[in-house]
Amino acid sequence: MLEHHTGVIELTLPLDELRVLYVDDEAGLLDLIETYFRHYSDFDIDTAISAQEGLRKLHLSPYDVIVSDYEMPEMNGIEFLLALRSEGNTIPFIIFSGRRREEIEMNILNAGADHYIQKGGNPMATFAELKHHIIHTAASNMAQ
Repeated sequence: MLEHHTGVIELTLPLDELRVLYVDDEAGLLDLIETYFRHYSDFDIDTAISAQEGLRKLHLSPYDVIVSDYEMPEMNGIEFLLALRSEGNTIPFIIFSGRRREEIEMNILNAGADHYIQKGGNPMATFAELKHHIIHTAASNMAQ
């Protein structure tokens, strides 16, 4: 449920009902993200080691937001996003990548990603930024 106050959208859906799928080919990062979000948020977070596994999980269970790495073998983040959109799936999609070049960022946003967040720096600050974007993206999607 959303509430509007002076033009600001607030998510009133309990965060423990917010389902997030995080897709990354780095198993260590999957574990780190899962641990962070289980400790510092109430999200129901699920992980997938590849875009193909992510697609399988999406066919079995609903999610509110997808967070995906950009560079993955076999199917990168943009290809994953385009595969979803070709199925008519409009789930909010955030690219979380270590690469930072304007050309890549523009390609990601032009493909229809909702946000692009760069990995790196202080992990706690980066994960807090990611958490903020997940909440904001879910709230914006629910407002539509």
